[in-house]
Amino acid sequence: MAELAHPQSKRKRELDVEETEASSTEGEQAGVGNGTSAPVRLPFSGFRVKKVLRESARDKIIFLHGKVPIGSPQVNEASGDEDGEDAVVILEKTPFQVDQVAQLLKGSPELQLQFSNDIYSTYHLFPPRQLSDVKATVVYPATEKHLQKYLRQDLHLVRETGSDYRNVTLPHLESQSLSIQWVYNILDKKAEADRIVFENPDPSDGFVLIPDLKWNQQQLDDLYLIAICHRRGIKSLRDLTPEHLPLLRNILREGQEAILRRYQVAADQLRVYLHYLPSYYHLHVHFTALGFEAPGAGVERAHLLAEVIDNLEQDPEYYQRRTLTFALRADDPLLALLQEAQRS
Repeated sequence: MAELAHPQSKRKRELDVEETEASSTEGEQAGVGNGTSAPVRLPFSGFRVKKVLRESARDKIIFLHGKVPIGSPQVNEASGDEDGEDAVVILEKTPFQVDQVAQLLKGSPELQLQFSNDIYSTYHLFPPRQLSDVKATVVYPATEKHLQKYLRQDLHLVRETGSDYRNVTLPHLESQSLSIQWVYNILDKKAEADRIVFENPDPSDGFVLIPDLKWNQQQLDDLYLIAICHRRGIKSLRDLTPEHLPLLRNILREGQEAILRRYQVAADQLRVYLHYLPSYYHLHVHFTALGFEAPGAGVERAHLLAEVIDNLEQDPEYYQRRTLTFALRADDPLLALLQEAQRS
C-alpha cells in the first residue's frame, strides 16, 4: 500500500456521487462545509433501525434503513410510535493507512485469542480510537427511491440496440427529470471548488478533475477521481460523435498528466473509462488505480476511454448504432420496458 503524497481533506456526501439525486445545496443549508475535521453531530437523533438493506462481508459495508422520530425522540419512543422520517445510514470500514498501521501492534494492544494451532493463531484486535474510524454516510430525509437504490436486488443483463436507445431508453430517461444541479454547482465553483485537482476551463473541450466520493484520499491503492466535462448536453456514451474527440482526448491526456503531477501515479497504472449506463446523465470519465476493483469497473458497464476514442475515429456513428450490454436491477422500470420492446 502506497502512502498518498498529497492527502486531501475528507468529504461527506452520499456514497456514490454518480447515483445521488439529492439537492446539491444540502451542505450549505445545514451549515456544514466539505472536508471539515471538526467534531459534528448527525443531522438527526433517535435513529431506529428498521431494516438491513444490504451488506457485504467482503467490502466491510452495511446499508441500514431507519426511522427518525418527528419531534421529541423520547415521546415517540415511549409511545412506540413507528411514524417518522426515513433515513439511510451507510457504515463502512475505512482502508488501512500505511503510515499508521504499524501503531496497531506497538506496545501492548488489546487482543482476544480466537484460536491457536502450531504456528498459526487468530485474534480479535481492538485498536485505539484514532485508528478505528468507520465512515458513516447519511441520506436524510431519504425517499422511497433511495431505499430501493440501496436495497439488494437481482441483476439482469440487457442488450440495447441503437434503436432500443432511441425508442425506449432515451424517452424513459427524459421522463424521469432527474436533477444534476450538484454537477453544475461543481462546474460553476459553487461547491467543492477547493477540491478540484485540475481544470481545463474551455467551455467546449474542457473539464474539471475531482476526487470521487468513494476515495478517502488517504492512500493510493484505491485512487478514484472523476473528470466532469464543462460542456452541457452530452448525456452519455450514446451521444458521442467525432465532434467530441477533442474533449475526450483532453480528458485522457490532461487527466493522466494531472494525476501524475499530483499523486505520482503513471498513466499505465490508471484505468480510465466511462460507464454505460451511467448513473447520472452528464458526461464524465472515471480515473481509478489499475489494481483497484472499483464498483462498476466490470465488462458489462465500463468502456475504456482510449478505446472509445479509437472507435469514434474509425466509425463516426459507432455509439449511435452499436448494441451495448449493461446490467439493470430487477426493480428498474427500464428493464421491463426494454424486455417488452425486444419481445414485440
